[in-house]
Amino acid sequence: MTDTEDTAARTETDSLIASNKVEGTRVHDAGGVRIGTVYNFMVNKRSGQVAYVVVSTGGFLGLGQAYHPLPWSLFKYDEGVGGYVVHVTKDMLAGGPSYRPDTAPRFDDGYGRRVDDYYKLPPGTISL
Repeated sequence: MTDTEDTAARTETDSLIASNKVEGTRVHDAGGVRIGTVYNFMVNKRSGQVAYVVVSTGGFLGLGQAYHPLPWSLFKYDEGVGGYVVHVTKDMLAGGPSYRPDTAPRFDDGYGRRVDDYYKLPPGTISL
């Protein structure tokens, strides 16, 4: 096994992937238009489940950048586009819960309900 194969084996399998390999992955709408990239994701401390993915949009050299939490259940990996596909448009993303790098919200149950409500998920789908 080469060093590259060994590294890949430790960071990705057929069904698992390391978080550092997900960060920076492109996010596309259902029509294939790139709407952002994965900035990070929030994991429920108790269950270990990913609650939502924070998608980074816009910005140049850190200016004008915005972060948008989207429920993990909306994401589907598509090898054809080399990234994730969500049934969310740029307009939906722009109108939804978001924050700037210097104004991160408190990630509590209330904020989770705002995200749930906006993306019309059943209450409690996202557990922070």
